[in-house]
Amino acid sequence: MTIDPATSLANAELVVGDLDAQADFYRDAVGLRELRRADGVAELGAPDDDIALVTLIEDPDAPLRPPGTTGLFHLALLVPDRAELARAINRVTASGTRFTGASDHLVSEALYLNDPEGNGIEIYRDRPREEWPRAEGQLQMATLPLDVEGVLATAPVGDAGAGMAAGTTLGHMHLQVASIPAADAFYTDGMGFDATVRGYPGALFVSAGGYHHHIGLNTWAGEGAPAPPPGARGLRSYTIALPDEAALQQTLAAARDAGIEAGEGEDGRIVVADPSGNRAVLATR
Repeated sequence: MTIDPATSLANAELVVGDLDAQADFYRDAVGLRELRRADGVAELGAPDDDIALVTLIEDPDAPLRPPGTTGLFHLALLVPDRAELARAINRVTASGTRFTGASDHLVSEALYLNDPEGNGIEIYRDRPREEWPRAEGQLQMATLPLDVEGVLATAPVGDAGAGMAAGTTLGHMHLQVASIPAADAFYTDGMGFDATVRGYPGALFVSAGGYHHHIGLNTWAGEGAPAPPPGARGLRSYTIALPDEAALQQTLAAARDAGIEAGEGEDGRIVVADPSGNRAVLATR
């Protein structure tokens, strides 16, 4: 079974120790709009939508995620075009936040930073699909230096970059796992994603509908890396958004046929966990 080609990602939930500081960062540096806040939970999204892209769940007593464990590598916010990437550079710089990297991946151009609690964030723009390079039928991705000056040249004159653009989405998630073969079996054989890039050292990229990747998986924390302690700060879950109920039930049935347990969370949502403990919520848009 191949997962419905209209599948996308919808929300990354993070357990945080200081809700106020984290929410301020995602608003002022990243540029998301706070949609709602209640009972220690803040939801942030794009300015034109009421759907949360990032949800922050406060737990001051949550243990820190130890280095060398599985979990979030980064959540990736997709902006509409290159000018919006330039606005992101200006906004992050004005906030006093330092970037951890900036890369040209052939299919996309990307900026990297960490939030105050160490969660990785990518802000990126896609090149048009017709420009994505292929060799022998395989999608080609790389990590090359970003043309930062070229990006900045596209920024609107006089625009300080405040606030992310309308149309910003959660483009993909990149997760640290203990084993690429085990992750491959889970995400491709079980969940029905297509593997798009297998040749990247220590990594696998999978997607729906021919996208370059909705989920990146790597063992850069070490083969056999353990999961963090239960309830640790960092990624609690992310949402795989199916286009309708029929697609959701088809994916759920195929996953169960592959031996994947799909449980119901305390909030009634359908949750699956990969072999490294990364949890995904299955939902409809």
